[in-house]
Amino acid sequence: MPLIQIDLDEDVYENLHEQISAEVHQAQIDVLKVPADDLFQIFRTHKPGQLKFDPTYNNVERRSLVLIRITMVHLYSVATKRALFEAIAARLDAIGVRHEDLLISVVENHFEDWYAGA
Repeated sequence: MPLIQIDLDEDVYENLHEQISAEVHQAQIDVLKVPADDLFQIFRTHKPGQLKFDPTYNNVERRSLVLIRITMVHLYSVATKRALFEAIAARLDAIGVRHEDLLISVVENHFEDWYAGA
């Protein structure tokens, strides 16, 4: 049950949040094999200038920043996590979110660290 938190500019949210939600979720289904009803996402919008980043860090040309933080159980291999990053980047690029503008982070914990109403 990954928990997805997405920070982005208000205008990107207004124009693309439904598509971003669907594409990130589909990447989880495809790569992590989560059930289709395993959807837990939080979007946080920011006004211009509230997301601070270096537009040339690591020799990448950033125009904007879409930060995706994935909290999940320590269950997946490095290769699987990299495949998830690539799937998310490709799917979002297809809807107009440049891969150069993405920052994806995984935070892992254990099964005992979750409660989901059951």
